[in-house]
Amino acid sequence: MSQSIPLARPNITQAEIDAVVSVLRTPHLSLGPKLAEFEKAFARYCGTKEAVACSSGTAGLHLLIQAIEIGLGDEVITTPFSFVASANCALMAGAKPVFVDIDPKTWNIDPDLIEAAVAGQTKAIIPVDVFGQVADMDPILAVARRHQLGVIEDSCEALGSRYRGKPAGSLGDAGVFGFYPNKQITTGEGGMIVTDHADLARLCRSIRNQGRETNGGWLAHPRLGYNYRISDINCALGIAQLGRIDEMIAARRHVQSLYQQRLADEPRVQLQKVHPEVDVSWFVFVVRLSDEYDQADRDRILRELGARGIGCSNYFAPIHLQPFYVERFGYQPGDFPVCEALAARTIALPFHHELAEKDVDIICGELRRLL
Repeated sequence: MSQSIPLARPNITQAEIDAVVSVLRTPHLSLGPKLAEFEKAFARYCGTKEAVACSSGTAGLHLLIQAIEIGLGDEVITTPFSFVASANCALMAGAKPVFVDIDPKTWNIDPDLIEAAVAGQTKAIIPVDVFGQVADMDPILAVARRHQLGVIEDSCEALGSRYRGKPAGSLGDAGVFGFYPNKQITTGEGGMIVTDHADLARLCRSIRNQGRETNGGWLAHPRLGYNYRISDINCALGIAQLGRIDEMIAARRHVQSLYQQRLADEPRVQLQKVHPEVDVSWFVFVVRLSDEYDQADRDRILRELGARGIGCSNYFAPIHLQPFYVERFGYQPGDFPVCEALAARTIALPFHHELAEKDVDIICGELRRLL
C-alpha cells in the first residue's frame, strides 16, 4: 500500500528550533544557565523540590541506585515487563533485580506479590509506569514502609500522568523521566530525576558530573562519578517542549480516544485497563491479542502491518528471558506467566501527537482484516 504511517515521531516546532539556535549563539553549551532553568521548570511541573537533569532516563536510574548506595549483594524488586533499563540499573551497581509478575489488567507490577519477594538483601522497589499508567503506588509504598525500603519510580513513560491527583515521579523517594524522541516531550536524548530530598539531589548532581561537588574544583573528585551530563542545547529543547506539554498531552489523549472508540468492541484484542485512581498521559498505544493467538500469529501481523506501511512493534519482551538474564540467573519460560502471556501478544500501533483520524481508521481497519 502507498501510505506510510510511522510508529512514533517527535513534535518539533519553530519554538524548539529557535531555542536551540539561541544556545548555539552563546558560549554556554554545557553546565550553563539552561540546565538550571530546565531543572527548576521541571520541578515546578512535577511538584517536587528538586530536579536533576541527566543524559538519559537510564542514567537517571543508575544515578539514584548509586546515590542510595545499592551495591553488591543487594536486591531490588521490579517488574519483568518493562524496558530493560529498569532492571539493568541494578545490575550496573552489582545488585540483583528480583522480578515480580504483573497485574493482567493494568500490566503494571502486581502490588499483591511484592511482599513475598522481600528478603534480607532487599534494598529498594522500582515500580515502572508502563505505557504512561502510574503503578498502584499506595500498596507499594505500604510494603516499602513496613520493610524500610527505598522506592524509585521509573516514570520514564509517564510524564504528565497522575495517581490520586499526585504527579508521576513524586510519590516515592525519587522518580525518573526519559526524553527520547517518542516520549511526551523530547530533548533528543536526556532524562530527569525528581525528588524532595535535597541531599539525594546533591549526590546525583555530583555523580552525574564525574563525582565533582557543585562548588568544587574541576579536578577535585571526592566520589566515584560518571559523565551523565546533559548539554544546554538539550535543555533548551526541553524547556520549549515543557512549555507546550499540556497541548501535546491533550493531542495524545485524543489519539488514544480514537483508538479506544474503534477497538472497544473488538473481542480479539484487549486494551490496557486504567486503574481508577490514575489519570494517564499516554506514551504509546498497545493492544494485546486474545489468547486464541500466539506469538507466531502476533509476529505475522506485525510483518503484514509493516508491509502495508504501518509502523508497529512488539512491546515489551520479558526482561527475565533476555539471553544474558537467562545465562546469569537461570530464568526459564513459565517463571512469570502473566508477563510472558502478555509480551507474546502485544502490538504497539502508531501513536504520536499528529496522527490523523483517517490514519487511525486505516490502522484499525488493517488490524481487523489481519485478525
